[in-house]
Amino acid sequence: MGSALQVDLKGRIALVTGGAQGIGRAIALALAQNGARVAINDIADGVEACAAIQNAGGDAVYFRADISDAQQVQEMVDGVTKTLGPIDILVNNAGINLGKERRPVHEFADADWERIVRIDLNGTFYCSRSVSAQMVARQQGVIVNISSALGVVPARQQCAFTAAKAAVINFTRSHALEVGRLGIRVNAIAPGSILTEGTRSLFYNEENRAKSESLISHIPLGRPGETDDIANAVLYLASDAAKYVTGHVLVVDGGWTAGYSRDW
Repeated sequence: MGSALQVDLKGRIALVTGGAQGIGRAIALALAQNGARVAINDIADGVEACAAIQNAGGDAVYFRADISDAQQVQEMVDGVTKTLGPIDILVNNAGINLGKERRPVHEFADADWERIVRIDLNGTFYCSRSVSAQMVARQQGVIVNISSALGVVPARQQCAFTAAKAAVINFTRSHALEVGRLGIRVNAIAPGSILTEGTRSLFYNEENRAKSESLISHIPLGRPGETDDIANAVLYLASDAAKYVTGHVLVVDGGWTAGYSRDW
C-alpha cells in the first residue's frame, strides 16, 4: 500500500524508529517514495522492510538498535550519519503498550511501567537528543514524534502508555520552543485506532467483534484508520508545506478525541 500524498523530499536523510512493521513501515515507505533516503531502525528484523522499499524504487538501510539504551542510540545515529549523511528528518515512531493483559493502576507491575516508559518516552528523548545535536550544528531539521490519541484523552488500564504518550506531547512542545530559532521544527502526531497486525489481533477480528464494535462506536468516522493516514501526516509535517508549523500536535483519530459520539 503506497501513500497518496506527494511532497518533495529529494536529497533528505530520514531516520524512522520502529520502522520494520506497522505504522513505522508505512512511514518509511512514504518517505522513500517521496525521495528521502531512509534509515529504518527496529529491534525486529528490518531487512525485509528495506527490501520492500528498494523493490519499490526507494532507498533504505536497516540499523538495529534498542532505543531505550542511550549508548545504542548514539551509535545508531553515528552509523546513519556515516552511511547516509546528516539526518534531516527524525520520526520517533517506536513504542509499545501492554497486549491483551491490561490492568488498573493498583495491579500494574513495576516491570511493565518501566519497560513502556523506557521505550515510549525515554527512547524518544534519547533519539531526539542525539539527532537534534547535529541539527543544531547545521541549523536545520525536522522531528516528528508519534504520540497517541491516548496521550490527549486517557483510557483505563493503560496508565503507563497514556502517561508516556502525554509526556511525549509536552516534550515535543518544549523541544520546539528550544530549537525553533535555530531552524528546526518539532511536531507530534497523535494517532487513534489504526489497522495494523497488532490491532487486528487485539480488536479487529471475529473473536473480538463485540470489543471492536464498542471501540468503533466512539469514533465519529465509524472505522479505524489506516497506516497511510499516519504516513501522510508525517509527510506533511516533514515537508516544506509545513514550514511554519512547529510545536503542534496533529491528531489523526477519526474524531475520537473530539468527544463521545453518543446521543447523550
